[in-house]
Amino acid sequence: MNWPDDVRKLEAMDRPALTALWQELFDTPVPRGLSQPFLRRFIAFELQARRHGRLPRAVAAAIEKGTGGTPRRVSPRLKPGGRLVREWNGVTHVVDVTEDGFAWNGRSYRSLSAIARAITGAHWSGPRFFGLSGKAQG
Repeated sequence: MNWPDDVRKLEAMDRPALTALWQELFDTPVPRGLSQPFLRRFIAFELQARRHGRLPRAVAAAIEKGTGGTPRRVSPRLKPGGRLVREWNGVTHVVDVTEDGFAWNGRSYRSLSAIARAITGAHWSGPRFFGLSGKAQG
């Protein structure tokens, strides 16, 4: 196994070298859309975990268990079953609040910002875009 002995060496590696190292470490291709900086951090964590030991069992079990099945609250003001409506460039967009996040155009989303980005093609604060905080413009 040709792993760097120091994770700082990852900084000098180009994408093809990082991709090859990922393949060697995980025996799977690099997930699409993974940025080079994130790829470096992920590989660095894995190398350190393999060299110095993984998380204690209790911590790993707590992470696996997650939140115990309790649904994540979207916002104190938004409750499942609620509906947000926003007009953008002459098109009315309706977003339903669900137990797990939001539904728009037949797809589920974890955040309003992702929906606002899909609608506008630009980075927006989702709550601001939908008029929940500040003044949405557009």
